[in-house]
Amino acid sequence: MVDSTPAPPDPDSPDLHRNLRDQRLDQEMKSSYLSYAMSVIIQRALPDVRDGLKPSQRRILVAMNDLNLGPRSKFRKCAKIVGDTTGNYHPHGDQAVYPTLVRLAQAFNMRYQLIDPQGNFGFVDGSPPAAMRYTEARMRAPATEIMADLEKETVDFVPNYDDTRVEPTVLPGRFPNLLCNGSQGIAVGMATSLPPHNLREVVDGIKAVIADPDIDLAALLQIIPGPDFPTGGIICGRSGIVRAYRDGRGQVTVRGRVHVEEKRGDRQSIVISELPYQVNPNTIFERLKDLINEGTIKSISNLNDETDRRAGMRLVIDLKKGESADVVINQLYKSTPLQSTFSIIMLALDKGRPRTFDLKGLLVAFKDHRVDVIQRRTRHLLRKAQERCHIVEGLRIAVQNIDEVVRCIKESSDPESARDTLMERFELSKRQADAILAMRLSRLTGLEVTKLEEEYQQLLADITRYKEILADISIVHQMILDELEETRAKFGDDRRTTIEDIETDIEDESLIVDQDVVVTVSHQGYIKRALVDTYRSQGRGGKGVTGADLKNDDFLERVVVSKTKDYFLIFTDRGRMHWLKVYQIPEASRQSRGRAIVNLLQLQEEEKISSIIPVREFDDDQFLVLCTARGYIKKTALSAFSNVRAAGIIACRLYEGDSLVRAVITQGQDELVIGTAFGQAVRFSETDVRPMGRTARGVRAVRFKKDDDRVIGLVVRRPDATLLTICENGYGKRTDFEEYRLQGRGGSGVRNIRTNERNGPVVTIGAVSEDEDLMLISERGMIVRIGTGDVSSMGRDTQGVRVMGLREGDRLIACARMAPEDEVEGAEEPEAVED
Repeated sequence: MVDSTPAPPDPDSPDLHRNLRDQRLDQEMKSSYLSYAMSVIIQRALPDVRDGLKPSQRRILVAMNDLNLGPRSKFRKCAKIVGDTTGNYHPHGDQAVYPTLVRLAQAFNMRYQLIDPQGNFGFVDGSPPAAMRYTEARMRAPATEIMADLEKETVDFVPNYDDTRVEPTVLPGRFPNLLCNGSQGIAVGMATSLPPHNLREVVDGIKAVIADPDIDLAALLQIIPGPDFPTGGIICGRSGIVRAYRDGRGQVTVRGRVHVEEKRGDRQSIVISELPYQVNPNTIFERLKDLINEGTIKSISNLNDETDRRAGMRLVIDLKKGESADVVINQLYKSTPLQSTFSIIMLALDKGRPRTFDLKGLLVAFKDHRVDVIQRRTRHLLRKAQERCHIVEGLRIAVQNIDEVVRCIKESSDPESARDTLMERFELSKRQADAILAMRLSRLTGLEVTKLEEEYQQLLADITRYKEILADISIVHQMILDELEETRAKFGDDRRTTIEDIETDIEDESLIVDQDVVVTVSHQGYIKRALVDTYRSQGRGGKGVTGADLKNDDFLERVVVSKTKDYFLIFTDRGRMHWLKVYQIPEASRQSRGRAIVNLLQLQEEEKISSIIPVREFDDDQFLVLCTARGYIKKTALSAFSNVRAAGIIACRLYEGDSLVRAVITQGQDELVIGTAFGQAVRFSETDVRPMGRTARGVRAVRFKKDDDRVIGLVVRRPDATLLTICENGYGKRTDFEEYRLQGRGGSGVRNIRTNERNGPVVTIGAVSEDEDLMLISERGMIVRIGTGDVSSMGRDTQGVRVMGLREGDRLIACARMAPEDEVEGAEEPEAVED
C-alpha cells in the first residue's frame, strides 16, 4: 500500500515565507482591536440616527419585507424570519437575531411596536418567550412606514455578506423611530441609551425645528417635555431632562405609579399599577421580602401579584391594621426599584461615525434625512416620468401617423428594419420605436387614444411638479410636515409617563409616622422616646408603672410629650441650645434606659438639660423667653434659633453661678408667671420684657424673699387654663390665674403654695386645662398618668392634695402635660409593673 500523505514543507523553502511579514505584537493587537471595536460600533451596537435602527433590527425588517409580511398579511413562523435574516443578511446565528426580533414585538419595551407578535413573546416579569418554532410574527404599521419608498432609490444599497443580493444601508424612515422608540446598546468604549418619547410631541418638535431653525432648547422643552416610557410611571423633576437634552447625557429618576385602596377593618392596600421602565416586578417583591425579613419594613402583612396580561399591572401590598400607607410608599421608593434611575446617553451613528446629539440635533438629523429621502425619491420619480413621457411621445406620433406607420412596418422585412425605418422616418429613439412595434392594435381605439393623451398631459404636469420640488426646499419641508401629520393621525396617542416636580431624595422624616410620643431624659443623661399609649391613665394618688429601668444612682429629670416630626429645642443649664428631630431620638421600651444623650448632642462636661421645647416651624412672630435660676429673664425672636451648629449655639449669656432653668415660646403679648422653689409666684406681662439679641444676658424678673430661694419654672398663661403647682413629696393643686395679681416685672410676687414639711419644695409649675392628662415622674423612675381634673382646684395660699403616692425615700421630680387618653387612637392599657 502506497502512503499518500504529503510530505511536510521544507522550513527553509522561500515559498513558505513568501506571505509572512514581521510585525510587533503590541502594534498588531492595537490594530486588530481597533478593527474589532469599529466593527462592533458600526455593525452591531449603535443605531443610525436616521432610522433609529441597529443593523440587526434593520435586517430583520428587510427580511420580513422580502417575505411580504405586512400588517394585513398572514403571520409567519419566527423560525422562518430568523432563518431568512441570518441566511440573507445577518450571519451571526439565530441566538443573536431571535431576541432582537422579540424585543421589537414587546409592548413593555417598545413605545410603538414594530413587529406584531402572535404567541408567547415573554412578559414584563422576565418570563422568556417561547422557542421561535412556536411563535409567529408580521410587521406592524410603524415598521411599514419606516420601509416606505424603499424601492424608489431613496437610500443606498450595498452587497450582502456573500454578494448574492443587496441590502439597504439605512431605511427611508418616515416614522421617527429613534426618538419614539429609543435605543440601547453597549459598544466598545461607548454606550447608547436613548429613551422613548411620545409620537405627537416628537412630530410637533420636528415641525418646530422646520418652522424655526434657530429654535432654542427652552422652546423645545415646551413641546417635548421629556421621555414617555411604554410602562408609564412618573418622572421626578426636570433638571435631569434638561441636562440630557442640552448635553446629550443626563439621568432621570422614574417612579412607579401607586394608589391606596381602603379595605375592611381599618386596613389599607398599596396597589402598584405602573412600573419604572425596564423594572421587573419580581425584583420589587424579592427586595420587599428581604426588607420584611430584615425588620426594616414592619407594616406589610401580605404581598400579591394580581397582574393580568389583559388587565395590566397590579401588584398589591396589604398593610397591617392602622399602618400609614404614605410611610410605606416612601419606604418602597427609597429601598426598592419602584424608584429607579434611567441614564440618558444620546449617542448614535452619523454618517458612520458615533456622535453625541442634543435634542435639537436629533430632530434636525431626522429632518435632514427626510429631506434627502424625498429629494432622492423625487429624482427617481422624475426620471421614471421622463422615461415614460419619452415613450408616450413616441406613441402619440405613431397614433397621429398610424397609416404611414403601418405601411412602414408592412414594407419592412424584419422587426429590426421596421425599427430603423420608424426611427429614420419619424425621428424616434430606439426605445420609442420598440414601444411602437410592441403596441397592441387595441390602443388605436378612440378611448385608448384619449387615455394616451391624458397620460401624456399628466406626465408633463408630474415632471413640472418634480422639478419644482427639487428646486424649492420649502416644498420639501411642507411634504415632510404633511407626512408627519399623517403619521401622527395614524399612530399618535396620549402620553403615558407624567412629569412631576417631586423631591427624589427621600429624607428619613418622610418614612416616619407622625405619632404622639413621650421623651424622657434621666439625671445621668439617658434619653429615649416611647409611644404615649405605653403609659396608661390612673386615678389621682396612683403609684404608676415603671417608666425606665434606671440604675440606683440615676433618676428621671425631664419628660416631654411631642410628635415624632417635631423639632426639639434642647436648652442646657449653661445657656446653650441644641436642636434635634424627635424621630432621631432612639425608640425604646418603657423599662429601657435609652441612649446616652452625649451620643446625640455635643454636650460639654457636666452640662445638663434644663428645658426641652417641641417646635414645628420657626416663625418670626413668635418668641423664646428664657428664665434663669437667679431670676433673670430674656426674650428673643424664635427665628434667631433656626440655624444651629452641631456643637449648639448660645441661647443666653449667664452671670457667674447662675443657670438656665426654663424656656417657653410666646406670641409677644402673653402673660407670664414665674414660680420659685419656696412657693412664691410673680405674674406680669410679656411686654415688660423687650426683645433682645440671642446672646444677651437678660433683665431681672423676680426678687427673692430668701437668699437660698431659686426659680423652678416659667409659665405662659392660657385663657382656658389654671396654674398647676406640684411639690416634691407628691402634693399639688390647681389655682385660677386671676388669684395672682398682675404686677410689674422684677417684684417678689405672692405666695403660691405652702412649702412645709408635708409638701416639700415646689418642683414645677404649669398651665393646664380640664381635659388634659398629666404624667408625673418620680426620682426612682415611677411614672403615673392622671387626668387634670383629678387634681383639686384650690385657692392660692393652700397646701394642695396628694397627686402621686411615693414609696419611702422616693420623691416627685417632674410633671408633663399631654392630650387626654381618648384622643390617642389605638391606645392599649398595659399591665402595671412593680419597680
